[in-house]
Amino acid sequence: MTFTLTEPQADETASGARADVLDADFYAFQNLLTDAEQRALREIREFLETEVRPFADDHWDRAESPRHLVPRIAELGLYGEAFRETRSFENSNVFRGWVAMEISRADPSTATFIGVHSGLAMTSIAVGGSDEQRAEWLPVLARGEQIACFGLTEPGHGSDTAKGLETIAERRGDEWVLNGAKRWIGNGAFADVVVIWARDVADDQVKGFLVRTPSVGFEATKIERKQSLRTVENADIVLTDVVVPESDRLQRIDGFRDLAVVLRLTRAQVAWQALGVAVGAYECAVAYAKARVQFGKPIASFQLVQQKLADALANITACIGMCVRVSQLQDEGVQKDHHSAMAKAFVSARVRETVALCREICGGNGVQLGGQEQLGIPAGYGIARYFADAEAVYTFEGTYDMNSLIVGRAITGIAAFV
Repeated sequence: MTFTLTEPQADETASGARADVLDADFYAFQNLLTDAEQRALREIREFLETEVRPFADDHWDRAESPRHLVPRIAELGLYGEAFRETRSFENSNVFRGWVAMEISRADPSTATFIGVHSGLAMTSIAVGGSDEQRAEWLPVLARGEQIACFGLTEPGHGSDTAKGLETIAERRGDEWVLNGAKRWIGNGAFADVVVIWARDVADDQVKGFLVRTPSVGFEATKIERKQSLRTVENADIVLTDVVVPESDRLQRIDGFRDLAVVLRLTRAQVAWQALGVAVGAYECAVAYAKARVQFGKPIASFQLVQQKLADALANITACIGMCVRVSQLQDEGVQKDHHSAMAKAFVSARVRETVALCREICGGNGVQLGGQEQLGIPAGYGIARYFADAEAVYTFEGTYDMNSLIVGRAITGIAAFV
C-alpha cells in the first residue's frame, strides 16, 4: 500500500463546506479566510511540501538551519507579513496564524527559524522602534537581506526575566555599553542583528538594543547536542563592553511592559506553531496506519488505532478553535496577555498528548528519523522529529506553568508567580 498526499479540491462537500482544506481541519475553519488568503496559503503549502518537508529530516539530523531557503521565504512574503511596510497584501491575524501552523506542520524547526526572525525580532522593531527605525530595518529584514534574532533569555533567567534580567546597559553620551549573557537564542549562531534586552543601570528599566554582528565584545557560540528543534541553531551569547549607538536603541521601549506587548503578539503565533506540530504528527500517523500491514490488514482497520486517531483529531480540532478565536481577538484589537497565555498553554499541552498518541500508533518505527519509504510514505512523514520537537515548543515563549499563572491572575486578580 502506498501513501499519497490528498490534493486540494475546488468543489464543495455534501455539507456545503469547501473541500480545499487539510484533512486535519475537520470543521473546515480554514474557510474563514478570504479568497486572497486562501490562494496565498495554497502557494505556501505547495512550497512547504516540495522544498521543506522532503528535506526536513536531513537538516534536523545535521542540526543545520535551512539558510538556503531565505530568498524563497522572502519571495513568498513570509517575513514581515504583519507589518504595513512589508506585507504583500492586506491579511488577518487568523491568516498569519494559519501560515505559522502550515510551516510547523511541514517542519517545526523551520517554523521557529522563520518565527524568531519575522515574529520576535521584527515585531520588537515594529512595536518598539521609531518610525525611522521601522523604515530602516523592516524592509531589509523582510527581503531576507539580513537575519535577525531575539535575545531575552539568560543562563540564569527564563521565567523570571521581568524582575531578574542581569544583562545591563550603561549610557555614556550618545552610546550604550552592554554587558551580560544570553542563552537559547534561536538563529543566534549566524544572525546579522540581535535584539538584546538589557536593564538600564540608571533607571532599572528594561530597554531594547539592536546589536549588529560582528561587534567588538560580542561572542555567539552554537549550542550543540540538542534533542529538540535541532535545525534551529540556538546560541549562547556573551556581551563584554559591547558599544551600541543611541540610534540603535529601540526608541519606544521604556520598560518590561513594552516588551510584554511583543510577547503577547508573538505568543498567539506560537500557539498556532504548536498546533502545526500536532497536525504534522497526526498526518504521519494516518499515513502510517494506512500503510502498515499487520495480521494481514492495515492497522488503520483496528479499533484501538482508530480510537487514538479520533482522540488526536479531537485535540487538534479544539486547538484550532482556540487559535482562531485568539487571533480574531487580535484582529478586533481586544486581545489581552491572558488570552495569548491560555492559548499557548492549552495548545502546547494538547500537542504533547497528540504526538504521544501518534508515535504510539507508529510503534517501534516511530522512534526512527524517517525510514518509512519502504511503506510508500514520502520523506518527511516520519513521526520521530515531531515527537522530539513538541518538547521545545511546549517550553519556549513561556512555560506551561507561567502561562497558566498569567491566566490565573486574570481569573482571581491575584499574582501568584512567586
